[in-house]
Amino acid sequence: MRKILLSALVVCVSMAGGYARPQGSSFVGHWDFNLAPGFHHASWLGISEKGGALDVWYQPTGGNVRQLKQDEVKLEGGKLILTVEEANPNRHRPADTWELEANGDKLTGVMKHGSESTPIVGVLAPKLDRPTPKAWSAPEALFNGKNLDGWEPIGNPANSHWVVQNGDLVNTAHGDNLRTTRSFNDFKVHFEVNCPDDANSGFYLRGRYEVQLEYEPLSNNPPERRMGSIYGRITPKELPRHPGTWETFDVTLVGRTVTVVRDGVTVIDHKVIDGITGGALDANEGEPGPFYIQGDHTGGLKFRNITVSVPKS
Repeated sequence: MRKILLSALVVCVSMAGGYARPQGSSFVGHWDFNLAPGFHHASWLGISEKGGALDVWYQPTGGNVRQLKQDEVKLEGGKLILTVEEANPNRHRPADTWELEANGDKLTGVMKHGSESTPIVGVLAPKLDRPTPKAWSAPEALFNGKNLDGWEPIGNPANSHWVVQNGDLVNTAHGDNLRTTRSFNDFKVHFEVNCPDDANSGFYLRGRYEVQLEYEPLSNNPPERRMGSIYGRITPKELPRHPGTWETFDVTLVGRTVTVVRDGVTVIDHKVIDGITGGALDANEGEPGPFYIQGDHTGGLKFRNITVSVPKS
């Protein structure tokens, strides 16, 4: 763990459990940021304090969550200054920095990119600690096998390559992502996917948490970013890889607690998702959200038998 000393913080938060900020803590907590309206502008900070030291994890709008290095975290005059992207002189790219102040259940400040400066606000992430429903509704089809009713592209429809072929939902080429027109809170979702070799996609829960779908070379991704993971967040049990064949996924999400069953094997068992993953539609973690499927990485993936069950009232 890389940390920066901070004598003012003396209270520790468990990063895997609650999200309510303890009395007197200041910057400690999990924080959700909507940096701009629209797709791919959600971000997240996870800040804990251990032995008088800050430990900062950063989820950019795309890619995976990462731990900031010691020299990327500073405290000056009551402000927390984070270098979230280092400068790249070869590309003439300045550093991206965040300057934040703690104001109750919010972090307020600016993000800077060279001479550009934009106000940002982070809110304390909700705990979402809910009991498992006692009963679920019968599975309801989200994809009818005939057309794209109930689904819509994210972005310019002209860039969408989602079609129905032989009863399957197919992304024929790199293009738009696809989302459901309906939103969901807690659910059980079932889908079957055929992922070709060297392909990469994802199935998003509430539009914020990605179940990774990929068959890239193993050297491309660490275990927490491979098939069946909650991308960058939770490592699944490893199973044999079968590119180009149909596989089943059954995913249950209640609050922040997720269970993933792949081909009848539980690969993630009642684990807590700390925060959003890269590609989240927004950072409004307390709200319902759609399912969406990535189509902007590679084409060739096929889906079928997509159904959802929700808690019975």
